Amino acid sequence: MANPLPRPSILSIEPYVGGESKVEGANRVVKLSSNEGAFGVPPGAVTAMQRAAAEMHRYPDGGAAALRIAIGRKFGLDPARIVCGNGSDEIIQHLILAYGGEGTELVMSAHGFVMYDISGRYAGCRVIKVPEKNLMADVDAMIAACGPRTKLVFLANPNNPTGSMLPRGEVTRLRAGLRDDILLVLDSAYAEYVRHPDYDAGVELVDAGTNTVMTRTFSKVFGLGGVRLGWAYAGPEVIDVLNRVRGPFNVNAQAMAAGIGALEEEGWVEKSVVHNALWRGKLGDGLRELGLLVYPSEGNFLLVDFGDAARAKAADAALRGRGVIVRMVGAYSLPNCLRITVGTAEECMLVLEAVKAFVGGSAGA
Repeated sequence: MANPLPRPSILSIEPYVGGESKVEGANRVVKLSSNEGAFGVPPGAVTAMQRAAAEMHRYPDGGAAALRIAIGRKFGLDPARIVCGNGSDEIIQHLILAYGGEGTELVMSAHGFVMYDISGRYAGCRVIKVPEKNLMADVDAMIAACGPRTKLVFLANPNNPTGSMLPRGEVTRLRAGLRDDILLVLDSAYAEYVRHPDYDAGVELVDAGTNTVMTRTFSKVFGLGGVRLGWAYAGPEVIDVLNRVRGPFNVNAQAMAAGIGALEEEGWVEKSVVHNALWRGKLGDGLRELGLLVYPSEGNFLLVDFGDAARAKAADAALRGRGVIVRMVGAYSLPNCLRITVGTAEECMLVLEAVKAFVGGSAGA
């Protein structure tokens, strides 16, 4: 009996593997593999979700009006130009399916977020990964990679897993170098953590009417990775397309309530950003003192190069032996590296102690 076959591009997809959360036999696990916020969930989000639970038999507001208003108020944006999704991954997938498809091309940087590649293949696009310079997106090379069939260009800024950030001038230059009919998607999942003065998450380009979309998430600084909540800010034409293709109730009521509660948590973002900047610096300096290459990062994580794939794997095993889970990034063509989330002060110290023991042990081996 013949089996039904999917489109050939589907079978070229390597399934996404999330960060692990368990270590066999460990009494305590320190999970630093998924870039989750260091402080957990905002208390106001928990309270709001508990209240919403009493109404879970009701369908949610399909247009997420209250959440869009809250986002607009928080970031000074027009709620009519915001669409919410079941994580920003859903919005990214809708954009690719709506504007890409068979016979089109999607351009991304070589070490860009893997979901662009997965969603692009799902849509039937030819995905073009452009080499980077020192793990930084190469604007000129990305522009040069665009051809007549290019419909989408994706840029994570800051990028996951490298932590690199393009300043606003370079992003503007990228947009200016693209044809008007190419949609530029700026994935700004880590925007809240950026303290660099020459950074724009994408609002300026969207407001300039340059066929640009900015995507954002509640999964990082707002601590809501488990409820899956994201949003996009774009021009009216793109918003109209997203509203046509998204599910009628694509964001559940409890997630919307939690999002509003997180946005209203006084001082949450500020506290998180100050902590991240402090301990990202301390963790990075400590790892460099151990002789490791640590790439500059504007996110809530660090990319650490252990020199070769075998040593990186051994370091990962040594950390797991102490209950510390970080992320191997071979799927991003970075087998020599581990990505380490900036956790609490105690968790960062545990990482430094574990890596110090590994480096000392491997040096003496």
